[in-house]
Amino acid sequence: MEDRTTTGAGARPTTALRPYVDSYIGFDLRGFPEGVHCGPPGRVLTTVISLSGPLEVATGVDDGSPITRYDSVACGLRSRSVAIHHDGRQQGVQIALTPLGARAVYGMPAAGLAHHLVPLDELLGSLGTELVERLRAATTWATRFAALDELLLRAVERGAGGDRAHRARPEVAEAWRRLVATRGRVQVKAVAEELGWSRRHLTERFRDELGLSPKTFARVLRFEHAHELATARAPLPWADLATTSGYADQAHLVRDWNEFTGRSPTAWRRGEVLLATG
Repeated sequence: MEDRTTTGAGARPTTALRPYVDSYIGFDLRGFPEGVHCGPPGRVLTTVISLSGPLEVATGVDDGSPITRYDSVACGLRSRSVAIHHDGRQQGVQIALTPLGARAVYGMPAAGLAHHLVPLDELLGSLGTELVERLRAATTWATRFAALDELLLRAVERGAGGDRAHRARPEVAEAWRRLVATRGRVQVKAVAEELGWSRRHLTERFRDELGLSPKTFARVLRFEHAHELATARAPLPWADLATTSGYADQAHLVRDWNEFTGRSPTAWRRGEVLLATG
């Protein structure tokens, strides 16, 4: 086996895109054992563009979900991990799109993509095809990130003034911001009361826009925090990690971990060969 190597880069998008796009990450991982990487749920809509061979992705982990091959794939918000099958090498670019930016970039509310994997060219048409070609032809991360800025700005600008420009209700946007700011540790009822809505009304409007209920999204945010802590180079013991990320106890964390990844925390850590590569 060749030596394991991890290279890559990250960047924030140009200022005009920041309401819609959270970040860009370029990655090049080589020399790892082949396996299945759990792509965890989180606060953003993730798009991955392969710079080498097609991505082999299933919508569930260890559950018999069929594997589909993509050159580029967009994923909506979800409440379970996707399974990325790899041969020990992964090279590509990841775009993190804010849920409230889905209308601006893709021309639809984030709910239209929830729990789905969609080829990028189905969402952006020829612009998506051009984006993949430009990223693969580029030879530096900086050039790739510049191409992302240019083409995503074109996606936003071509929708200006039409249905793409329609924004989420400000109350939904504010609920999303409060949930993210507290990592899901604020009561949905309290948020609804502060907005002057009933909990039921907030839940319906939030789900219509993002595809998840606020309660489920809050659970995803707590899990995301726990997952970040668990992938650190010196992770906390599971009990401490559970407390730090807002779980009542370790058993509560284990239940959510099983639901969101299809594996227990211990089995996940044993099987995730791409851990702590950053």
